[in-house]
Parts: sequence; structure tokens; C-alpha cells
Amino acid sequence: MRKHVFAAAIAALSGVAVAHEAGEVVLRVGVVHADPDVSSSKIKEEGWGRIPGTSVDVKSSTQVGLTGTYMIMPHFGLEASITTPFSHKLRDRWGPGESYNLGKASRLSPTVTAQFFFLNPRSAFQPYVGLGLNYTMFYNEKVSDEAKRDWGASDLSMKNSIGVVAQIGMDYKFTNRISMNAAIWKMGMSSKVEWKEDWGGGTDKYKADVDINPWVYTLGVGFKF
Repeated sequence: MRKHVFAAAIAALSGVAVAHEAGEVVLRVGVVHADPDVSSSKIKEEGWGRIPGTSVDVKSSTQVGLTGTYMIMPHFGLEASITTPFSHKLRDRWGPGESYNLGKASRLSPTVTAQFFFLNPRSAFQPYVGLGLNYTMFYNEKVSDEAKRDWGASDLSMKNSIGVVAQIGMDYKFTNRISMNAAIWKMGMSSKVEWKEDWGGGTDKYKADVDINPWVYTLGVGFKF
């Protein structure tokens, strides 16, 4: 009896059922958390130049994501991914401990990635790496009530960007059709943030170049077709 149980366990771990064959499509849905790794230029005030000690920060956001991988051949796939819109809060930093809520912006970052799967296609455990591109669209930018009230802020905008994406992930197959997926992405993403402030003595224009470059963590379920 023990021998039969042990043999069954070995068979399950080695992935007797076929997985990730050429021509298959794997759809994955799950939770996606984007944690920006921000590097910002000093804020530039039009007519005055860069202001020492200033920067713009971008906060994290969590959404639902959907990816689809088409297996071109047993070890190579092409993945397209999209999420529900992220909403990132922006903070205007004016030195150590000095900041205020500038506003927020929504974004979509559709991504296409070429993936390489390391193990035999029959393995239930399928680690992979990927490399590709994302196009990030920022929209629905809004200054905060705090920024409007205290600084007369208005006309917040962010520029779109194209960036490189690298990923490492894994699928673990529970049945012939259902698997678990976990992945970590590093996304190249940048933007020019611009806004205006009116303190009662005229309108001043501000801008900063911000490298957002988020780490993205995903956990979900995959369905093979």
C-alpha cells in the first residue's frame, strides 16, 4: 500500500499529465499588486528652475489582472496581459518630512511578453522567465482637495510611456486544465508629471520627470484550453 501511495506521489510531482504543449492557450486571472520603485527629478518651477530637495512620489496600487499565453512550441510562449485600471496617489515632496497629497492618476499598462519554460512539457511544475514591452497610458488625472485648498493646484497631467518588462514566474498544475500561477515582474515605466499652482499672485507651472519602474507581484489561477 505504501509503495502504491509513494508511486502516485512521484507521478504527481513529475507531471504525468501533459502540460504547456504547442498550440495551447493558458488564461490566468488573479490579484496584481504594483509597488513603484520611484526615482524623481527635482521639481522644476517654470522661470525659476529646479527646486532643491523636491521630488514627486508615486504610491502602490492593487488590481485584478488577466493574462493569456499562446504556446508557440513546448518551451516558448507569447503572453499578452491587461489589468483593471490602477489608481496611483501622487505626493509632492518638499524636503525631509515635508510633503502633501498632490493628487492621483489612473493607468493601464497592456503588456506583451515572450516566455521561456525551462522544464519538460509533461512536468506539473513549470517555472519560466519572460521579456517584453509595456505601453502605459495615464488618464483621469485629478489634483487632491488638499492641493486645491492649500496651493491652488490644477491641471494635473502625466505623459504616457513605453518600457521594457522582465518577469519570472511559475505554473503548478493541479489538474489537466487548472493550475496555480505566481509571478514577479519588473516594469520599465516613466512619465513627466505637470501641474499648476496659484497662490493668489499668479499661476506657476511645475513639472518633474518620474521613473516609476514598479515591481509587480501576481498570484492567480490558470485555465488551459
